[in-house]
Amino acid sequence: MTATREEPAPQRAWVRLYSGKRLDLLNPTPFDWEDSDLAMGLARTYRWGGHSKWELPLSVAQHSLFVLALRRRWSPDADDPRADLRELLHDADEGLLGFDCISVVKPFLGPAFRALTASLERAVALRYGLAPWTSAQRRPHKRADRIAAASEAVHVVGWTPREVRATLRIPHSPLELDPLAAVYGGTPWEPWAPTLAAERFLFELRALCARL
Repeated sequence: MTATREEPAPQRAWVRLYSGKRLDLLNPTPFDWEDSDLAMGLARTYRWGGHSKWELPLSVAQHSLFVLALRRRWSPDADDPRADLRELLHDADEGLLGFDCISVVKPFLGPAFRALTASLERAVALRYGLAPWTSAQRRPHKRADRIAAASEAVHVVGWTPREVRATLRIPHSPLELDPLAAVYGGTPWEPWAPTLAAERFLFELRALCARL
C-alpha cells in the first residue's frame, strides 16, 4: 500500500483581536476590527523597543495623541476633524500588527514587510475615509512626528539632546513641556498604563468620527 502524503496545513495569517474578531494580516479588510481593538492594540504596542526610564514603556496610542496635540497647536486649520483623524491614525497599522519596528531595523525587514504594512494602511484608510497625504500636508506631519520622537527620546527613554541629533539623526530639539499634560493632567512625560491609553485614544477616535 502506498502511503499518502498529507498536504501541509495552510499558514495561519490571522490574529484574534480584543473583541474576538479575526484579522487576516495578509488580506485585511476594513471590517476586520472594532475601534476598541485598534485602541487596545495601539495601547499595547510600545515605541522605542519597549525601553523606558519610567516604570512603563510608551505606547503608540499615547504617541498618536501627542502628535495630534501638536497638530492642533500648530496647524492653521486646527478645527478640521478629518485632518485630526488622519493625524491620530498615522500609526494605526502598528496597532493592528502589534509591532512598532525601531527605525534602524526597518531596512533589514525587506519589501515583504513593507507590503504587509501597506495593506494594513489601506484597510485603515478605507475604514475611516482617510485621503492620502499631499506633500504640503506631509511636511508638517513629519515635523510634528519627529519633534514628538525627539521629546520622547529625551524625556521617556533617557537619550541626551546631543544624542538625539548626533546618533538618532533627528534634526529637532525636544520640547520642554509635555503637551499631553496640559490636556489630561498627570505627571509630564510619564507613560500611561495600557488601559488608560486605550481609553483616551478610543474617546478621541469616536469623538472625531462623530464629527465627520
